[in-house]
Amino acid sequence: MESWYYEPIDAPTGSDLDYEYFRPTEATLSVWSPTMQHGGPPSALMMRSLLRCAPDPAQHFTRVTTEILGPVGLGVNRIRARVIRPGRQISLVETELEVQQPDGSFRAAARSVGWRLRGADTSEIANGPTPLTPPDESQSVIGFPDDSGEAVDWGTLGFIGTIESIRVEGQNGTTPAVWLRPAIPLVGGEKTEDLEAMFTVIDVANGLGTRLRPNRWTWMNTDTTVHLTRVPSGPWVGIDAHMLAGPDGFGATFADLYDVSGHIGRSAQTVMLSAVGG
Repeated sequence: MESWYYEPIDAPTGSDLDYEYFRPTEATLSVWSPTMQHGGPPSALMMRSLLRCAPDPAQHFTRVTTEILGPVGLGVNRIRARVIRPGRQISLVETELEVQQPDGSFRAAARSVGWRLRGADTSEIANGPTPLTPPDESQSVIGFPDDSGEAVDWGTLGFIGTIESIRVEGQNGTTPAVWLRPAIPLVGGEKTEDLEAMFTVIDVANGLGTRLRPNRWTWMNTDTTVHLTRVPSGPWVGIDAHMLAGPDGFGATFADLYDVSGHIGRSAQTVMLSAVGG
């Protein structure tokens, strides 16, 4: 197993020094293609970028939307964030991840925007769905659990082989809920923050919320929007997802999200559906 998802590197000769530069490891590999990253590690790297952009201890991230603009390749990745709506009570931060091309140029591959709101004590009116069964770490396995009755070999290489999971009873749809956490750090030489760990795995909700077979269908998401209702505590995140497939080649996955203390919010993803070989 790789030791981390990204190795920080110096800027290539002649490159813009306003960016941070990283080399993705094999731990980022997607299950869909050996030439691109799974959506989870880039989402987490962008969450890291958002957290480090003009941080304000009085504000908390409440909504983060990640857009996948194209395949996130395995070449040099670079990232840069900026505040696009400053404010003492409300601010909006944007970050963009670019991938180096064979000719040395960079193209935008993914983008995240995050709203930050001023914190306040509203514990008197706090509410949310029933908590999930807490994770029992003695039941943890590497990879994603499957309960369909048919064997699915996702392999243990790449991103799948870096995730710990624990299946528990779900409350949405017909699939179980799953507790997940990354088994390795996001960036070499760094401690992974709770939100970074959570955003490493939240992208997989579209896979957890369906019983479609990967030898018959693909269901790639183009985006992930997370609405948080309180400050989460990681690294475990519980995902109780349900994918709705429409008749026209697309659908959506909706999930309730939890930490070990209870409900923390919801996610939504647009899903592109395609028959294998179709």
